[in-house]
Amino acid sequence: MKIYLTAVIKAKEEYRTEVLEVLQNMVKETVKEEANELYRLHQSIEDKNQFVFYEIWESEEGLEQHNKQPYIQAFGALVEEKLQEKPQIYLTEII
Repeated sequence: MKIYLTAVIKAKEEYRTEVLEVLQNMVKETVKEEANELYRLHQSIEDKNQFVFYEIWESEEGLEQHNKQPYIQAFGALVEEKLQEKPQIYLTEII
């Protein structure tokens, strides 16, 4: 079953550039993953500190493998200090 994921990430203003660089690297690396079908990063027009990922994964297993990658772990290291709050993650399926 395909997994559709939306993630909302809110950077602290003083770390926005650094967080964006990490997020852009995630895109660069993730699109190489076999189980990834779509991985798009968006930035809010109204709040430049807010980023949204829209992702499509072949399977739950593929998403689990993705979350173990070093570039995803690098993002995890930013969460406590450089984000306003923990990312909001929505896992969905088409109905």
